[in-house]
Amino acid sequence: MASIKEKIAFYLEDIETPTGLVINLVILLLILFSAGIFVIETYPLNSEIQEILHIVDLGILEIFTLEYVLRFWSANNKVKFVLNPFSIIDILAILPLFIGFMDIRFIRVFRWFRILRIIRFWELEIVLLGIKPSESIVFVRIFLTLFSMIFIYAGLIYQVEHTINPTGLKNFFDAFYFVVVTMTTVGYGDVTPLSEPGKAMTLLMILTGVLFIPWQLGELLKQVLKTVNVVERQCKNCNLSHHDPDAQFCKHCGTKLYSEKLEQ
Repeated sequence: MASIKEKIAFYLEDIETPTGLVINLVILLLILFSAGIFVIETYPLNSEIQEILHIVDLGILEIFTLEYVLRFWSANNKVKFVLNPFSIIDILAILPLFIGFMDIRFIRVFRWFRILRIIRFWELEIVLLGIKPSESIVFVRIFLTLFSMIFIYAGLIYQVEHTINPTGLKNFFDAFYFVVVTMTTVGYGDVTPLSEPGKAMTLLMILTGVLFIPWQLGELLKQVLKTVNVVERQCKNCNLSHHDPDAQFCKHCGTKLYSEKLEQ
């Protein structure tokens, strides 16, 4: 019989059972909600709404702190757990809020990559840009990668520059706009970083945009072209419905394919 520690460790990682899936989906929704609160708080709000958001955000912080403690307590190899990239992201998102340093809770958005495992395991039917459901996972991964990087850069540049450049970066949308313009190397020049950390971060954005974005867009284009160059011909054995135009056998199970004309 599994101990309480083993059950906690299992359900915090499990996505195959309904209980584990619900726990992980709730965590992902709380991450999204926390990021949303961060964005909303960059806009002018009345004191009553600010107080409500602060209380809700404090509650979310306590939940994530409890989650981290439970993960650490239930981990068999605690050193491996602490050095895990997602654990590092979690502790970086939690500690600054407790010590009153820079608010970087938004970096936790990287944990949304866990949704890819859920999509794969539960075989969720997702059709994006005409791409087949079985291959749309590539598009989701590319979108999450690009969005996460832009979102985190926007949060960081806002935190670094807002206090000394309140007219250029008034809210999160201004920061998001600045990151997109910078990473795509458009560079309108209407917003300019004033601090040394802000300038260093801008250089990093440009390098990321030059090196990383074309690579990701190339992957997306490759996936779209791959989908365009297939035909609808269902395999009678495994029901796979898309194959190369000149395919004679199913690429999944090897069963011989028959054209509609022959079948008629």
